[in-house]
Amino acid sequence: MSFALIWIITLASIALMLLRPWGIPEVVWTSAGALSLCLLRLIPWSLARHAVAEGVDVYLFLAGMMLLSELAKVQGVFDWLAGIAVKRGDGSPRRLFTLIYSVGTVVTIFMSNDATAVVLTPAVLSAIKQAGAKPMPYLLACAMIANAASFVLPISNPANLVVFHNAMPPLPAWLRMFALPSLVAVVSTYGLLRWYSRRELQESCRGAAPRARLSHLGKISLGGILVVAAVLLIASALKLDLGLPTCLAAVAVACVAWIWERSNPIHLLRQVSWSVLPLVAALFVMLEAVQRAGAAQWLHTAFVRSAAWPPAASAFALGGAVGFGTNLVNNLPLGLIVGTTLRSGSFPHLLEQTVLVGVDLGPNLSVTGSLATILWLMALRRQGLHVSSWEFMKAGLFILPISLLLTIAAIMLLQII
Repeated sequence: MSFALIWIITLASIALMLLRPWGIPEVVWTSAGALSLCLLRLIPWSLARHAVAEGVDVYLFLAGMMLLSELAKVQGVFDWLAGIAVKRGDGSPRRLFTLIYSVGTVVTIFMSNDATAVVLTPAVLSAIKQAGAKPMPYLLACAMIANAASFVLPISNPANLVVFHNAMPPLPAWLRMFALPSLVAVVSTYGLLRWYSRRELQESCRGAAPRARLSHLGKISLGGILVVAAVLLIASALKLDLGLPTCLAAVAVACVAWIWERSNPIHLLRQVSWSVLPLVAALFVMLEAVQRAGAAQWLHTAFVRSAAWPPAASAFALGGAVGFGTNLVNNLPLGLIVGTTLRSGSFPHLLEQTVLVGVDLGPNLSVTGSLATILWLMALRRQGLHVSSWEFMKAGLFILPISLLLTIAAIMLLQII
């Protein structure tokens, strides 16, 4: 009975987080779910504290990226990028779609998928309104590339940190494992989403002039982004945890901007969505409870059994199961539990690769799947645009199965080569 209650509370909390009844913020529902599990003694307080502590590296990573993203937003970097895309689109919605998708790919790779969801999305929405185009294809592009490009580099997704944790592969090994699958995921998602949005992309739009120039502080912010990306690539190559370097580098860049502008940092700090951190911590607590409900043992058994199958069968079955599973419990907590399961035994590297692809790409099915898509939905709501979960899922039901299948096939091709 207690195990069933754990699952009910967890799934209800995630559903309420997405629906936001009575306009209550998302973090309230996840925190209430985690607190309920503790008060009902479904999980000991000591284990809840341990679960929260397990996410420190993720919190630091998110904090650094959110600070850097907000700084770039305030200085107009993302508006500048979106404006350039609109101008170069030259009235062609299909060309504009390609440019927005390309900008989202670059931002995701070097600033994480959360930056694409939180900061690029509002800038794209503003630019698209100026261009007079229908917004959904471009907004969906921001959301889906945030997941499709999120395993190009270890720094592209916080979920990568929780899956591998202390066993993060060095950068050269990572690129050998994921460069081709990432390319397939990005290209296939682009092609499928463009075909899905073909009717909206047939109507012409007008080109809008971008901001004339990026301000000096905007250039400093853009340079800071590149510096932070370089720091993270070095940290990844040295097999260091990425959270602390991300946070320290972002704070250093922000301090340079504050000193140069002689501005009060409090204003910028107030703009950062700090509620994301307790939201993620609550998800980790619910994950710990789900593990106690038998999920860890069930997953270990499933991994052991699938490892005995032919490689292709185990890769497609496990990658598909994890990919669709992210949409039930979110990819951050699921990434943590599957990562723990992988480290509990000697499983083939093939399973590690397919599991990560499932964790990162799977959330393209629904807005529940990843923190990035949840933040994307939150960002649109703050802009007064309400996109239903079903509207996202209609696209995901068409796009995800095909792109996931092709991406896992690319992993299998690497095994042959």
